[in-house]
Amino acid sequence: MASLSVEEENYVRMSLLLTGISPRAARNFFDSEFAPACLGPAIKKEYNKLFALKTKHILKQAQWNLLFPRFPDVPDSKTFDVTLMILLLRNLTPITPPLCGFDCLPSAIEVTPAADLARIKHYRNHLAHLDDGKLDTGFFNTAWNDITCAIDRLGGQQMKQECDHLKTKPLDQTNQEIMMDIKHSNNEIRELKESFESLKMSHTKIIKHHAEVKQSHVMLQEDYTKVKKSHEKLQDAHRKVTDEMEKVKTSQKDSVPWNIRGKQFEWT
Repeated sequence: MASLSVEEENYVRMSLLLTGISPRAARNFFDSEFAPACLGPAIKKEYNKLFALKTKHILKQAQWNLLFPRFPDVPDSKTFDVTLMILLLRNLTPITPPLCGFDCLPSAIEVTPAADLARIKHYRNHLAHLDDGKLDTGFFNTAWNDITCAIDRLGGQQMKQECDHLKTKPLDQTNQEIMMDIKHSNNEIRELKESFESLKMSHTKIIKHHAEVKQSHVMLQEDYTKVKKSHEKLQDAHRKVTDEMEKVKTSQKDSVPWNIRGKQFEWT
């Protein structure tokens, strides 16, 4: 395998940080709010609230399956990613959100657990949307410091030391191959999503066209009904006229002309 450029190495190291260490730091804080031994009952207690989030499509089906697995399985925070942990914390606990919410990068002065979770989420989303699998060194150093400080506060000094080691240790062939496979997989997933969106738009257009055709059909049926009623009225009118004409003809056949009737009176 060809050696990676500095920018590609930055991408690999950041990926390992965000997929390996930072989720464990986030889970460390999550478990302090939801004790692992009580996680199942705590989630069941909030069933109605979680179901409402699912109905609004805030909670995805895959996440729902992790929260309510089939018996005899029970929910386990080790299966939760950062997104799901943040979703549960922000909706089921009184945690104070960052000033700009969980969906933006907090300012450097915000060092609360909520802000640190938002930082990890922000950089993970940023990495997921990169197309070329490269990270500029300047951005890499700033983001690395931001993330590792958050990990230190959430997970403790030992995790911070893991971060420091990961930043400088030589990357072996396995790490490079795994992360580049992840990059290619992300690209494939993105292409599939784009294809799905395109198909979804086409489906929407087809449904709209079908609705228009259906409406046109309804209008044609209404017009046909009106024409049919008009035709029936004309038939009724024609029938009445025909009946009247027949009555006139019958009346003419049964009657003696007046001039003939007068002569008959003279003969008598």
